[in-house]
Amino acid sequence: MAKRSYKTELGCIACDELGELGAGKPNWLVETPHLLCAIDTHSLLLANRSTILLLSWSDNSAASPPLKIRPDLSPIDAESITALEWLAFGDNRVIVAGTSSGYLLLYSLRGDLIHRQMIYPGRVLKLRVRGTKKDLIQDTSSEEFCLIMPGVIARFDGSDVQNMLQKWFEEAQSRFWDQKPRSQDSEDFGNTDVKIPYQLWNIGKNGTCSDAAITGIMPPPLMEQQSSQRYYCAVAVGEDAVISAYRLSESKGRSLVGAILSKVVPATFSTLSSFSKLIWRSEPSPPKKSPKKSDQKPQPFARASSLTSLIDHPRKGEKLTLSPSGTLAAITDSLGRILLLDTQALVVVRLWKGYRDANCLFMETLVSKNIASSSSSYSEPSKSDYCLCLAIHAPRKGIIEIWQMRTGPRLRTISCAKGSRMLQPSYRFGASMSTPYVPLEVFLLNGDSGQISILNRTLDS
Repeated sequence: MAKRSYKTELGCIACDELGELGAGKPNWLVETPHLLCAIDTHSLLLANRSTILLLSWSDNSAASPPLKIRPDLSPIDAESITALEWLAFGDNRVIVAGTSSGYLLLYSLRGDLIHRQMIYPGRVLKLRVRGTKKDLIQDTSSEEFCLIMPGVIARFDGSDVQNMLQKWFEEAQSRFWDQKPRSQDSEDFGNTDVKIPYQLWNIGKNGTCSDAAITGIMPPPLMEQQSSQRYYCAVAVGEDAVISAYRLSESKGRSLVGAILSKVVPATFSTLSSFSKLIWRSEPSPPKKSPKKSDQKPQPFARASSLTSLIDHPRKGEKLTLSPSGTLAAITDSLGRILLLDTQALVVVRLWKGYRDANCLFMETLVSKNIASSSSSYSEPSKSDYCLCLAIHAPRKGIIEIWQMRTGPRLRTISCAKGSRMLQPSYRFGASMSTPYVPLEVFLLNGDSGQISILNRTLDS
């Protein structure tokens, strides 16, 4: 009896262009420094510090040729590409990159610069695309795009991003017959003057974070129950605090308690200061220097309140992965542990040990044999037929383990090559309305062979 495989090969991305990114050496995909990866349907993005490479694969051998994009980066600031992701809505897809100087870059699949915007001076650590559908857990539906920086998180509303991209694609359609050549980073071609509105928060009150995410909408504080402001919950991991949670407000002003203190404390200080001047003669203070008009100030932070933090030296939080609903987060630390966090109760509900350098991704699988067999004969399975699982890639062991959430057993152990990386497509705007339901899937890229595989939805024998 042949041994059953729990992954299906999709194609191969091996090409000469990969040599520029370090291909050809054993384990180059996981050992090459500053190498970024992002996957989408039949497409893969790879990037080093200065170049983005778009690769495609297809079952009928009709894949598009590789495309290189070289962003216009500042040599003075030693600017480099530090984050990479796909952004998709409808039938349109764009390439998103973040830089070490805090810039957001959007490119078309032809390599044309769509948008360039300064977000905040700092290194972009990660780009996150999320969407939640209104259900029993979530009171409202939302779609968002976030940039994570050390101690800073920026949030774009999904509708604002879609509107800007839709306008650009419509204008590109009208320029279809214009054969005038343009460079990839031409400012006349990209929306460099148009600024997408966003919100900015400081989440470094408990120390610099290495990864973070907005988990969803949360209730307002007790003394602000009548507030019309929307509040978000953010979870961060880092060196000083393994886990820290924040309440993010849309308002840039103080809270109700802070507003009261802001009135009482200055009045009290002014009274004491006036009384002291009667006793001690104070010297006049030097005039304040006015800031230069040429200096560009970053957007002010909105209000962020610390909820809780876990400090456990020498343990450090490293990476964070969110479930589709945002109610669970898998966190890896420097001691080889994986913590499963309930983001609503802010309580660790499960712990795994002995997984150094591990990577985690949530996925949805068909566990029941009856559902798996019946769905293949009659109709596509619905969302309720799938079970949420956590895929843990342990590169030192050369395996991927599939664990049922929240407290379920280990369903499968899948072997994988040493130089492999586990990947997952980003959320597609408008996906919550799509039918049939597309489950959360996990892909596996073998860097040495160039083979791309997908973990099967059905794990039962």
